[in-house]
Amino acid sequence: MAISVVMPALEMAQDSGKLVSWLKQEGESVRKGELLLEVETDKAVVEVEAAADGILAGITAKPGDVVHVGHTIAWLVKPGESVPAAVAAPTVAASQPEVAPPAAVTAPIGAPAPARSTPRISPKARRLAQEKGVDISRLSGSGPGGEILADDILAAASTQTSGKSAPIVAQPVPTVGRLMAERTTQSWTTVPHFFVTRDVDAGALNEARERVLPGVERSHGAKVTHTDLLVTIVARTLGNHPRLNASWTPDGIVQHEDVNIALAIGVENAVVTAVIPGANRAALGDIAVRRRELAERAQAGRLQPADIANATFTISNLGMFEVDAFTAIIVPPQAAILAVGAITPRVVPVNGQPAVRPMMSMTLSCDHRVVDGVRAAEFMRDLANAITSPQL
Repeated sequence: MAISVVMPALEMAQDSGKLVSWLKQEGESVRKGELLLEVETDKAVVEVEAAADGILAGITAKPGDVVHVGHTIAWLVKPGESVPAAVAAPTVAASQPEVAPPAAVTAPIGAPAPARSTPRISPKARRLAQEKGVDISRLSGSGPGGEILADDILAAASTQTSGKSAPIVAQPVPTVGRLMAERTTQSWTTVPHFFVTRDVDAGALNEARERVLPGVERSHGAKVTHTDLLVTIVARTLGNHPRLNASWTPDGIVQHEDVNIALAIGVENAVVTAVIPGANRAALGDIAVRRRELAERAQAGRLQPADIANATFTISNLGMFEVDAFTAIIVPPQAAILAVGAITPRVVPVNGQPAVRPMMSMTLSCDHRVVDGVRAAEFMRDLANAITSPQL
């Protein structure tokens, strides 16, 4: 029986996705779990796996098409099996041309796949080639089996421009960077932001990290960072403040049962958010492992659909860059985002006397349609208390 390949829903409130590329050619055999296509979402370019074994056939969407979620864009068939005769063209956004439905297949599918017109290339290198205008069909890759890598693209781009006078042109924006620009503009201009800032003594947080670090390293093979501690503490605090773990929708406010913490991760020329699901129920060691895996996949450009889905609250930590304090833009439909600065020694009053303490600034950005000032202040008060007396 033919299995339909549909435009997946990778995020809350997503109604369409942009097809970036097919990672298999029509007529090729595909194994369940193999990477099949790349889809552009609000936050990242995501690689989507095949849901079953089969032969890729009946493709109805081409790279660049914006397709409504749930519409069939191809089929996975068995050798000798035909694509279902009634194949509706996917509904695409008005800015994209309509994709005509394919003719009915009358001959059995199962002949050997045609030779690839281009060599093997990593997803990151493919996107870089598009940005730099490099013809990959002319390249020989330096990776295993001749795979073209990002370094090969950069070298080719450098060769193309050497010896030429460089005209003044606009700097091309990578896909993820363009998405970030569009979504932050939309959020800033449509969501009524307000901000609450709190300074907190991070001495107990530092001590907690040193205390739990050896045990987590032994049990999980991962180092505990301040971000891991903050994810744990923030998630548990959100359990007592459901309006901070909520979303604004056209039908009203939706409060989420699970606390799914998204972390802002810096990648080349952009920032993506990846999710630690059920962080309010997860052990610290599991959070540390998940955070490390997400960071590695984000840097390699290999985030999976589950890595970016269903976030309910976001943390953006710039402390490692020695930023004292900043404000962040909310990621709709979430109700809030927490911006965390560096832990730095400051002179503060302790028991009426000046003392040097490791202080950390946190700024909560809130959607005023969901959260009022009192709720935001109460959350920040409880979060500060949890940081000064961490129960890990």
